[in-house]
Amino acid sequence: MAEPKPRRNEPRLRPAPLLFEPAQVAEDPEHFFDLESIDDPRALLARATELTQAFRAATDRAVEFQAMAAAQLADPRRFDRLTPADIAEQAEWTEDYAKKMVEFGRDLMRGVEGPGHVDPV
Repeated sequence: MAEPKPRRNEPRLRPAPLLFEPAQVAEDPEHFFDLESIDDPRALLARATELTQAFRAATDRAVEFQAMAAAQLADPRRFDRLTPADIAEQAEWTEDYAKKMVEFGRDLMRGVEGPGHVDPV
């Protein structure tokens, strides 16, 4: 079960850093953040768990930034605003999902994340 996401007023947990892999190593499909070199199953579980949490946290944060960008692009005060269909095409979403992300982004920018708030993802 996934942990609840922190709200705007709560400090974010700092997961294990995601270190970029050198290009030569990244080309090897068997290589993944040096996990294949860990022989101890306890250490492997610990490091794989750290990476899982880091990827989840990064995904959650990236989705928030996507939503805020979508809301800004759809802002009716912009002379170059985009429609939900335009945003959906650019982000490779459905139009319904783009509408939800625009609303989610507006809520995030207003600082609204209460008990009734629904994350579109």
